[in-house]
Amino acid sequence: MIGSKTTLRFLALTVMLLATAGFAQKKLTLTTNSPEAKENFALAIRSLESFGQDFGQLARKTLAADSNFAMAHMLVAATLPPQPRQKHIDKFTALAANASQGEQIYLQGMAHFYKNEDDKALEAFKQLSQMLPEDRMVCMMLGNVQRRKGNLTEAIAAFEAANKIDASLPRAASFIGDCYLLQEKYDKARASYKQVVGKVDPDASPFGPFFGQIWADLYEGKPDPALKTLDEYMERYNRNGAAQGFPPVWLWNHKARINLEFGRLNEALRCYEIGYKSVPPSQIDSTQKIIWLGRMHHGRARTLAKMGKHDEAWKIVEQVKKMIEDGGKEGEQFWPSYHYLAGYVVLEKGDYPAAIEHLKQTDLTDPFHKVLLARAYVKTGDKAQAVKLCEEIVKFTTNNIERALSYPEAKKILAAYASN
Repeated sequence: MIGSKTTLRFLALTVMLLATAGFAQKKLTLTTNSPEAKENFALAIRSLESFGQDFGQLARKTLAADSNFAMAHMLVAATLPPQPRQKHIDKFTALAANASQGEQIYLQGMAHFYKNEDDKALEAFKQLSQMLPEDRMVCMMLGNVQRRKGNLTEAIAAFEAANKIDASLPRAASFIGDCYLLQEKYDKARASYKQVVGKVDPDASPFGPFFGQIWADLYEGKPDPALKTLDEYMERYNRNGAAQGFPPVWLWNHKARINLEFGRLNEALRCYEIGYKSVPPSQIDSTQKIIWLGRMHHGRARTLAKMGKHDEAWKIVEQVKKMIEDGGKEGEQFWPSYHYLAGYVVLEKGDYPAAIEHLKQTDLTDPFHKVLLARAYVKTGDKAQAVKLCEEIVKFTTNNIERALSYPEAKKILAAYASN
């Protein structure tokens, strides 16, 4: 009996010690002495999960309140492109040594995530989800890594776990829709996206749930509902997003691209030209204005090539080439885009060997560039190369307009060759 009581006392003491050490906690402990940093951190996460436009501002305010707060550097890193992001990754990695155990594992997972080391990131977030089962941030990152790895059922489970913690935040439902898209469950995807749209402000224009619906329609070969949703998004964007200083040219280019690839060529030309008209009076810098002029030329040339006006299209290709050459070192980054344009035009002209030579020099991380190259290989009878490219497209797990326009054709090519 005495031994039993001693054992019970020992177990109780162990539980107390573990709780004191933080191992029994269910949510992340934030290591900062600044109440303002903690408050802004919470507001930033809520903004991110609600598609708020002030996420970047709140992330910077969090860091300003405590420059030694590792998780604040993690927030700011999420707002930046890869090159400027790295200094914040280095900083939060260094500061992690003084953070709570949960933060250390979370930051380690984020460092792996940014390096595309998905296996290591998954290991970190799986471990953390067992330690902190009621932390929504952990569930969201676990879902993100699973989704990127193509583990879609597991990703949906993680996002649903996030919703159980707080269903008022709509981002998890949008990511569930993304997973359904990749599973070809398009009606389920639309239902998830519409649920998200119903939760946000009527004037808000969150990219994911609107464009998710657009992509679902494109996957099914339905341009009309896709364009209708895009028009709704543009109305919202013109009420709020454009007020941030960026013109709606990118939306008009999406409209043009959809019309172009579905054979509505006059409308495609109109959209490219209308879209560019929003650029000259806008607040964007002169370099961006030149880039958007190049994109307008790019779209016009591809459309003219589809119309069979190959000589007129090629004159624009030469014009784009000169713009790149005149840009000197800064212009070098656009050579893959030039080869995409040149390859597109000569492919439409029927010069398949020339198309292959150009398209091999494009950005072949882009599934649409790959499907153009596969199309050229099909025309030259190179079955092996066409199949290889189409298999890569089918495995591509990033939802975007490039995948939505290339995936159906890639599947058709694979099916055609499988039946031969």
